[in-house]
Amino acid sequence: MKSDILEKICDEIYKYKSYPSSANFCEVSEALVKKHPCLAEKGSFNGCYGWTQRLKMKIVNLHTQMKGLGCPEYSVNSLQTKASDHAFPANNVERPKRGEANHVTSLPAGETSENLETERLELLKKVKKKKQCMDNQRKKMAKTFALRRQEVVEKQPSVQELQERWPALFPQEEINANLLRITTLPLQSRFLASLDRQSSQLLQVIRSKGGAVREKTKDTIKVMDQSLDIDIRRECLLKCLNIYIGEDACCLIKENQVIGGLREEAEREFEKTTMAVSVIRESDALSHPLDIAIVVDGVEVLNELSSVACACSMMFGLIYALNLKYPLGLKYTFEAFQKIIMDIE
Repeated sequence: MKSDILEKICDEIYKYKSYPSSANFCEVSEALVKKHPCLAEKGSFNGCYGWTQRLKMKIVNLHTQMKGLGCPEYSVNSLQTKASDHAFPANNVERPKRGEANHVTSLPAGETSENLETERLELLKKVKKKKQCMDNQRKKMAKTFALRRQEVVEKQPSVQELQERWPALFPQEEINANLLRITTLPLQSRFLASLDRQSSQLLQVIRSKGGAVREKTKDTIKVMDQSLDIDIRRECLLKCLNIYIGEDACCLIKENQVIGGLREEAEREFEKTTMAVSVIRESDALSHPLDIAIVVDGVEVLNELSSVACACSMMFGLIYALNLKYPLGLKYTFEAFQKIIMDIE
């Protein structure tokens, strides 16, 4: 009976979270004892400590079974697939990000890695042509999603390598489609709609803050109050949110002013940038940008974006698409973006 209880509970846990934390196990075991008092353990300090430990072991055994069956989400963390310098159980463990419904997917039924590699090469040829069938390209990107996802998570290639192997991954439409495949949530439309819906509440919280936060945000809020342009207002709100969280807005949005259209200095800044939105303007903050680009690991991966808010949503999508970690100094800002996209208060 005890084994059946543990098996059923672990099956339910796995539906929600494949890598539960210790706190999750404690909550489940406490709920179990509360629901069924007859299962409380005599002599235990909280009546369910033994259930917590058994659930942990049961989940570990489930992971081992799934790995033996060839489930790629767990095979990627096996010692056989790790590099020799990372061949330790607790080192470089790949876990799904919040909201990822398809972290590492299995290949489609009837398909092999060789077949999908052929599809990738055909896709690469079509991308290089000036006139291409976009519908056919989207179908091939959807078909090769599992192969691409396994490559990104297991091999962790650089951005330049991905641009060479998967150039069709980086257009704006494909970043939106890719996040939809991974999390089942739309990206740009949901981000902008949720940001607009929560803007008044966010602005009210930011305005109520005093001290250094008020001093740092007063100029940005002034620009926001003076402008009627929705893109400028969204940009100012994101900058204020970044400051309110306690992080540097310059790390998220790098402003570059050019004189006479010369952009050499801005391009030199790209090489020093880990991840940021680069905004090139000729004058003040109220003017429309000449160009908005996204830079990842010193490489410009996307440019000519319509607004800074759109660029922030695309940068969030690239983190999921390329399986990147949140950059230093922007962790809490991207967690806030995550809540905005998933519509969490």
